[in-house]
Amino acid sequence: MIIREGEIAAMSKKIPLFSLVLLIVAAIDSIRNLPAVALFGSSLIFFFLFSAVIFLVPISLISAELASRFPEEGGVFHWIRHAFGKRMAVLAVWLQWINTMVWYPSMLSFIAGTAAYLYDPALAQSKLFLCTVILVIFWTLTLVNLRGIRVSAKINSVCGTIGTLLPMTFLIVLAGYWFFSGKPLAISFGMHDLLPHLGAGESWISLVAIMASFLGMELAGVHVTDIEEPRKNFPKAMGLSVLILLTTMILGCLSIAIIIPDQKIRLVDGIMQTFSAFFAAFHLTPFLPLLTLLIIFGSVGGIINWLVSPAKGLLQAAEYGFLPPFFSVKNRHGVPTRLLIGQAVVVSLICLLFILLPNINSFYWFLTALSTELYMIMYILLFLAALKLCRPTSNQGVYSIPKGLRTLSCVLGLFACLLTIVVSYFPPTEIQMGIGYFIIFIVGTVASIAPVGLLWMYEKKRVGKR
Repeated sequence: MIIREGEIAAMSKKIPLFSLVLLIVAAIDSIRNLPAVALFGSSLIFFFLFSAVIFLVPISLISAELASRFPEEGGVFHWIRHAFGKRMAVLAVWLQWINTMVWYPSMLSFIAGTAAYLYDPALAQSKLFLCTVILVIFWTLTLVNLRGIRVSAKINSVCGTIGTLLPMTFLIVLAGYWFFSGKPLAISFGMHDLLPHLGAGESWISLVAIMASFLGMELAGVHVTDIEEPRKNFPKAMGLSVLILLTTMILGCLSIAIIIPDQKIRLVDGIMQTFSAFFAAFHLTPFLPLLTLLIIFGSVGGIINWLVSPAKGLLQAAEYGFLPPFFSVKNRHGVPTRLLIGQAVVVSLICLLFILLPNINSFYWFLTALSTELYMIMYILLFLAALKLCRPTSNQGVYSIPKGLRTLSCVLGLFACLLTIVVSYFPPTEIQMGIGYFIIFIVGTVASIAPVGLLWMYEKKRVGKR
C-alpha cells in the first residue's frame, strides 16, 4: 500500500492543549446535568465545592500524574494493570464501558427532549418520539466515530465551544440579569439556605447528581499517545478544565434554580423549560429555535468522546485476550469498528425500555444513579492503583503530586466514591418509583457487573488451550 505524503502528515498530527481542554470540558461540562442538580436549590453551591474538594480535584491530580508516568500506555486499563494485574484492569475498564451503556440513554433523551422544542415541546414527554430520536442520533454518531479520534476531536472542539460553553454562558447572563433586576426568585440565598441540613438524607442525595456531572475526568488518558507533549499538556489541561467546569456548573445550576421551583423542574427538558421562561420574560422567544439548535449541537459533540474512549479501553482488554479476536479488529483509522457497532446495539436495546417504563423522570434518575455507582466502583480501583503506583521519581519530565497531597487526594477520593455509592440507593422525594427502587437498583448493579466473570473465564480458557 502506498502512503502519500499528506497522509503521513495527517497521521503525525497530535491533539494540542486547547483541543485537549475542550475535549475534556465538552465531554463533562454537559448542560443536560444542570436540572438534576438544580433540584437542590442554593445548597448546591456547598455540595459542588464539597464534591470538588473530595473528588474532582483528587481525580484530576491522579489522572494527570498517571498519564504523565505512562505516556506510552494511557487509560484506566493500563494504569490499573500496572498496579493489580490484567484481571482487575478488565474489571475497571468494563465498569467504565458499561457505565456509558447505562448513561447514553439519559444523555440522548436530553438531546431528544431539547429537539422537541423545534416543533412541539409536548413531544419531550412522548416515549415514541424520544426513542426514535435517540436511536437516529446514536447510530449517526457511531458512524462518525469510525473516522478516527482526530476527526472526533475536531468535531468535539467546535461543538464544545459553540454548543456547550456559549449556551451555558448565555444562560448565566440571563440569570444574572434576572437576579440583579429584582425579579422574584424561586430560591433564597440566606446562610440557612446555603448550608444544608447535613443530618438529612435528602441533602446528601444531591451528591449523586453532582458526582454524575464530574464523571470522566480521566477519560482523555486513553488518547495519551495522540496528545501533543502529553507529560506537559495533560496536567495543564486538567487544571484548566477543573476551573471551567466548576464555574460553569455552579452558575448554570443556580440559573435554573432561581426561576423554576424545584417541584416543577423536569429532568429531561429542564434546560429548555428554563430558557423558555427566561425568553418569555425578556421577549426573546423568536430566538429559542436557534438556541435549541446550539444546545443539540453541543450535546451531540459531548457524546462523541464518550462513544470512542470507553470502547478503546475495552479494545485494550480484547488485545490482552479477554475478548474474542473478532472484537480486536480496527479499521484504517485505528477505531475498534466491531466494538462500536456492538455497543450501538446494546444501547439501542436499553433505550427501548422507554416504551416499557411508566415515568420518564424516574427512569432518567435511575439511569443517572446506576451509571454513577458503576463509575464510582471503577474510581475506587483507580485511587487504590494511584496509591500503589505513584512513587517518587527522578525523571524531571514526569508530573508528580507532592507525596502528602497524593495520599490525601486518594483518601478523599475513596471517601467520595463510597459516600456516593451509598446515597445512590436513595432517590430524591421528587422521583416516585416506590419501594421497588432499591431492589431494581441492586439487580441493575449485579447484572451490569456479572459479565466480567465471563471475560475472566474466557481468558483463562484461552490461556489453558495454549
